[in-house]
Order: sequence, then C-alpha cells, then structure tokens
Amino acid sequence: MKVAVAKYRIGAPADFAAFAARQASVVAEAAEAGAQLVVLPEYLSLELGATFAAPVCQDLHASLAAIQAYRHDWLALFSQLAREHRLTLVAGTFLLAGGNGRYRNRSDWFGPQGAHGWQDKLQLTGFEAATGVIEGGDTLKVLEAGPVRAGISVCYDSEFPLPVRAQQQAGARLLLVPSCTDTAAGATRVRVGCLARALENRMFVAQAVTAGEAPWSPALDVNTGEAAIYAPMDAGLPADGIVVQTRGSQAWAVAELDFDLLDASRGRAQVANDRDWNGQCAPAITRAVLEVPSVGPRPRVDVTRTG
Repeated sequence: MKVAVAKYRIGAPADFAAFAARQASVVAEAAEAGAQLVVLPEYLSLELGATFAAPVCQDLHASLAAIQAYRHDWLALFSQLAREHRLTLVAGTFLLAGGNGRYRNRSDWFGPQGAHGWQDKLQLTGFEAATGVIEGGDTLKVLEAGPVRAGISVCYDSEFPLPVRAQQQAGARLLLVPSCTDTAAGATRVRVGCLARALENRMFVAQAVTAGEAPWSPALDVNTGEAAIYAPMDAGLPADGIVVQTRGSQAWAVAELDFDLLDASRGRAQVANDRDWNGQCAPAITRAVLEVPSVGPRPRVDVTRTG
C-alpha cells in the first residue's frame, strides 16, 4: 500500500469554497503520486476560522462555535475526494460540537466506496484542557484501510502505549497520526512516541503535521515538525526507524509499505517487542517493590589512645 502523509502549510482561506479548492488540489497531488491512503494533519478545521472576521477568528471559543456551520460541507467534501481518487482519506481533525457546550477533536476517515468513520482524540494536552471546552473521547477503534487494518492516534495519543497496543491486538498493522505541534519539544515528543509505537507493536506509523505560521489563529499560530512514516528498527527495515520524511518545503512524505515484509521481519527479528510484550505483565513485575537495605551490626573499630 502506498501511503502519503502531509506537511500541510496553514493558510487563510477567504471562504469554504477556497478551502475546498485547496483540499482538492492537495489530495489530487497525493493521488498523482500513487497514494492509496492519505493523512492530513490535526486541527485542519481550525484553518476555517480565517473565513470569519477578526473578533471570531482571533478568539478560539468563538471560532470553534462558528466552524460548526461547515460540518456538513466538510463531510461532503472529503467523502467526495476519497471517492473521486479511490483512496482512504484521513481528513485531519474537526473540533466537533457535542451539544453540551463542549467539543471533541474528531478525526474523520473516508473510504473509496463511500464509507465514513471516525476516531476522537482520547488524551487532552495542557492547551486543550485549559480551553475548558474540549473533552477527550471515550471510544477506541480500528478501521479497514484497503488490505490492512489501521488505527488512528491523534497527536498526543501517540505518546501513550496501551491504547495503541489495544488497536494492534484488534488487528491494526498501521497507525495513522494526524498531529499539530508548535514547539521543537512538542514535535520531538510526538516523533519519539511514533517511533516507540512502531517498535513495540511491529507496525508502520504514518504521521502528518501542520507547518508555517498563522498569527490570526490562537491555536495554529506556530507549527513545527516534519511529516514522516516510521517502521520498527529491525532486520530488513530502516535502522533508524524512518521510512521517509519531509524536508524543507516538501508537502508530502510518500512511501510504498510492504506489510508482507513487516510480517516476515518477526521471524528474523533481532528483538521482538511485540512478541515479548506480555513479559512485562507478569504479576511479579507489574508493581515495583521498595527495597530498603538491611542494616547489620556496625563493624568493631579498635581505637588506641595515646598521649
């Protein structure tokens, strides 16, 4: 399967039509590269905040409420693009109102035959928690992505091993990570998380990122990182775990992923974290015991007084 992950430079569309035209161009570029699965970045919907006047687009709470008017058009747009190009499309994330004054960071995916599903972000970052209106999801899923099953892990979620392990145990061999980070430290954390999840689960991990600056947006103001596809560091696979990544102004990282090779690597593995996972679950080592050194009798010291 050929997979494409975006390094998406944030723009400022004048209206939804301009946003849709850009998405059509972006997805077409990936399709022309042969992609069968395309991943766009987290918070993509917040780019639509630019279609509103400054009092709205510069206020996160106001822009979250305003972009709900585009939800139907969002779904129709990405569903059409997936069907038109006959690919599976992960449309970044949309901050979706839940009807209770709160929002979920939802990653919609669309299939080439019209299928639609979603995965909500589970863990909130400090920024998201501080908004007071974003809440974490409560359902973990896997999706049928052409010949393989895949899981979606939205940005910060990729830094937590247990949900991804549950997706792997449900058959996922590919993890899709729409992300958005504003600092080098944040970009590194997600990158390390992706590498760790690839290593632990013997799966490919495909991460999309936002890029550039959007001073009009309180959430997309600065964007850092490179889009990349990762693999476990093992025999027959990249020693550094990087299959491909963007550099500089590149908009896409694209790679043909060989799942037969991935499966075969287990038989000649240097280490097999996926196979040995249960070793860490042994009852004797699931909880550490504080060991206090015993104190025996003090050694006798002879002292001779002189003078």
